Amino acid sequence: MTTGERHERFHALHQSGCFVIPNPWDAGSARLMAALGAKALATTSAGFAFTLGRPDMGGVSRDEALAHAQDILAATPLPVSGDFENGFADDPDGVAETVRLAGEIGLSGCSIEDTMMVDGNPAYPFAEAVERVRAAAAAARTTGRPFTLCARADGVMNGVYDLAEAIRRIQAFEAAGADLLYVPHPGDLAGLQTVVASVSKPVNALAAGAFAKHTKSEFAEIGVRRISVGSAVARLTHQAILDATSAMLEGGDFSPLLKAAKGDMIDALLAEGARAR
Repeated sequence: MTTGERHERFHALHQSGCFVIPNPWDAGSARLMAALGAKALATTSAGFAFTLGRPDMGGVSRDEALAHAQDILAATPLPVSGDFENGFADDPDGVAETVRLAGEIGLSGCSIEDTMMVDGNPAYPFAEAVERVRAAAAAARTTGRPFTLCARADGVMNGVYDLAEAIRRIQAFEAAGADLLYVPHPGDLAGLQTVVASVSKPVNALAAGAFAKHTKSEFAEIGVRRISVGSAVARLTHQAILDATSAMLEGGDFSPLLKAAKGDMIDALLAEGARAR
């Protein structure tokens, strides 16, 4: 698949139906997800930060995130979107520069949050948040090819504003030029349906936490266009590490290792993921 085909495919995926975009945290997980049928991939800021021994929310620099995104791009032929937190900048020009660089390295899209990377993770004031998205959208258009800008309203998930404010924000983000809107954890499925109905552009849903109990068909039924999982799969692997290591070190019990995937199966999937179409 050529770079141009990657971008066209990613754009097309957002035009109809509903698709799952898994979130790998390294080249190996990217290739496994591609081998298992993923049509596109998105980085996870938390999953990547964990690999560096750091916490999420501001633990990774822009240069590190861009280099990591390039590693994911190189791992498979699939289109990739970058999880770029607050755009690694407070000011609109800085956010625009992040989006410009994302396009330069070959990403097919990226997400920008309305959350400050300081203690408590407060939201940017409304007008400032909108201007940041407007600058990001303008930068996305300068790529001269399809680039899906996802504008996130994270205040409900972070407990700093309510659903009504999230909807006010994504409606303004849509008007400012965002291609995809995203309100993580909007309460419940009814809240998510309200989010979808409030805008005309596609909506991303997060299938993590309480929302992981819902199926793809349930998300599709209420009009969700894209389903991501954030750091959930990365955290699932960390839970396996916690469980197995605790059993070994605390009780001398190695039986959790009996659940390990076979090496030859992983080898085969890695090779298949590298050439996935």
